[in-house]
Amino acid sequence: MAAPRSVVVEAGSWVLDRDEEKNSDSPSEKKLKADRFPLSRWEFAAALGVFLVFSTGLMCIYLTMPAAEYELLKLPRTLSDLRSLKDHLAIYAQSHPAKFILGYCSTYIFMQTFMIPGTIFMSLLAGALFGVVRGLFLVVFNATAGASSCYFLSKLIGRPIVNWLWPEKLRYFQSEIAKRREKLLNYMLFLRVTPSLPNLFINLASPIVDIPFHIFFLATLVGLVPASYITVRAGIALGELKSVKDLYDLKTLVMLFLIGSILLLPAILKRKRVYE
Repeated sequence: MAAPRSVVVEAGSWVLDRDEEKNSDSPSEKKLKADRFPLSRWEFAAALGVFLVFSTGLMCIYLTMPAAEYELLKLPRTLSDLRSLKDHLAIYAQSHPAKFILGYCSTYIFMQTFMIPGTIFMSLLAGALFGVVRGLFLVVFNATAGASSCYFLSKLIGRPIVNWLWPEKLRYFQSEIAKRREKLLNYMLFLRVTPSLPNLFINLASPIVDIPFHIFFLATLVGLVPASYITVRAGIALGELKSVKDLYDLKTLVMLFLIGSILLLPAILKRKRVYE
C-alpha cells in the first residue's frame, strides 16, 4: 500500500507545482501588465464624462459667438500660427470683448484641465492682445483655475495615471513633501516659481501626495506670477520672438531660481534652528 500512496503524493505535488507556475507571472507577463492602460472602466468613464461636459460647454460658447471665419480659429502650435491668429483676432477682440474673453478663458481652462499642450501660446496671445496688466491677470486667473480643475480631476482618477507615467518621480516628490510638511507652502511656491518640476506633474501629483487644496491654490496663484509676467511681456513683442525657447534663457532661469530660493529661505532657516 505504500507504493500507491507515494505515487499519489508525488502526483499531488506535481499538480501543486503546475498551479504555482500558472499563478506566477513571467517577466514578460509582468511587463505586459505594467504597460496596460492604467484606468479601470469606471475611472475611464468618469474622465470621459468630465471631458464631454467641458467639451459641450466649450462648443456652446463657440457656436454662440458672433459670425467669424471659423476655419482660422485653431489652437496655435507654432509662433507663425500664433502671429496669424493674433492678426485675425485683434479686431474681433475689440468689437466683441466680453464674448472673446469668455471664449479665451474657457479654452485656456479646458487645455489646462486636460493637459493639452499649448497654453504657453495662449499666454503669449494674452500679452499680444491685452498688454501686460490685463494679460497677466487673465493668464494667472486661467492658469490657476485650470490647475485647480486638474487637481480635482486627478483626485478622482489621477493615481493610476501618475503611477504609470512617473513612478520614480512620484516617489521622489512624495519623500520631499513628507520632509517639508511644516513649511509646505514655501516649498510649493519654490516649485511653482522655478522649473524644478513640470507644472503638469505638480497638478496631477499634488492630490496624490496629500497636499491640501488651499496650499496648492495659493502656491499656484502666487507662484505662477513671475513666469506668467515673462511670457505675457514677450507676447507684446511677438514679432521679434524667434523661438519659445528664447523666453527662458540663462538670465531668466537664474532670476526665477533666485526668487524661488528667497521663498524657500524660511523653511531652510527653520530646519537649521531645529538641528541646532
